[in-house]
Amino acid sequence: MLTHKELKNRALERTDVKAEYESLADEFAFLDEFLKARTAAGITQAEVAKRIGTTQSTIARLESGRGKHSPSLATLQKYAHALGCRLELRLRRD
Repeated sequence: MLTHKELKNRALERTDVKAEYESLADEFAFLDEFLKARTAAGITQAEVAKRIGTTQSTIARLESGRGKHSPSLATLQKYAHALGCRLELRLRRD
């Protein structure tokens, strides 16, 4: 049986898979910031959900990036606020 790392490396040998993986890098880096902030705050997904009036499964989907829809700016701001953070969005030239 392949390990996760072996499977990932094998998949990334395909140029189409690698291109799609790289196209998602910014999105996953953004989501990682939320996970790091929640971990640093010592707050569970259930507690974030309670603070912003939603369910733990909704927070899990938001953090995984697997939701059918992208979260709204208002939702991201509520999430950040629940962690005692402020959301900052920036545009940077490539």
